[in-house]
Amino acid sequence: MNEKKRFIIVDDHTIVRKGLRTLLAQNPNFEIIGEGADGLEAIRLVEQLEPDLLIIDLSMPKMDGTMAIKEIKKQKPKTRILVLTMYNTEDNILAALRGGADGYLLKEDSHTELLNAIDSILAGKLYLSPGILGMVVKGYVEAKKTFHLTSGWDSLSQREKEVLKLIAEGYKSKEIADQLYISIKTVEKHRSHLREKLNLHNTSALTKYAIEKGLVKE
Repeated sequence: MNEKKRFIIVDDHTIVRKGLRTLLAQNPNFEIIGEGADGLEAIRLVEQLEPDLLIIDLSMPKMDGTMAIKEIKKQKPKTRILVLTMYNTEDNILAALRGGADGYLLKEDSHTELLNAIDSILAGKLYLSPGILGMVVKGYVEAKKTFHLTSGWDSLSQREKEVLKLIAEGYKSKEIADQLYISIKTVEKHRSHLREKLNLHNTSALTKYAIEKGLVKE
């Protein structure tokens, strides 16, 4: 016989908690062991009862769900957490996931979607509402672009930027060395650092990047 999965439900609306309890009670393998109405209660209940899964809203009094998730994951990292909320903005979604949420579902989603989310999360997988999946993927792609174009740039030294500019202007290593009064070996070292930091591995890509950053004109 399978051991029951133990759940805690935290939402500041009583009718939501009762509705979830009624729905989940239909599954003989699920057991609701606690309910709460704010983030502080969520932390206390998880600490005391150590559930398999916490279902939590985001907007609540005393402490919001996002802050509670972060604290719970610090104290009880093995506790799985499903956000169930009405908020579908990118800021809320990413904040919850960065805080440690294992799933994000919208209250407008179906009962079937909820059960699918629970099964996936308890199996150790990340679950996202179909209504927000596209948004999260888009945000991830944009973040990757920003990381490479912004963070890489910020990591460059002033001398590396000077070398990049000269590379983009078509100068060879010996010519760059002569202009900057450094050795060819040092120029090659700067070239290597540029390729590594920017993840750009040929002169054409470095030149395009320098143009994008306004170091040289097309």
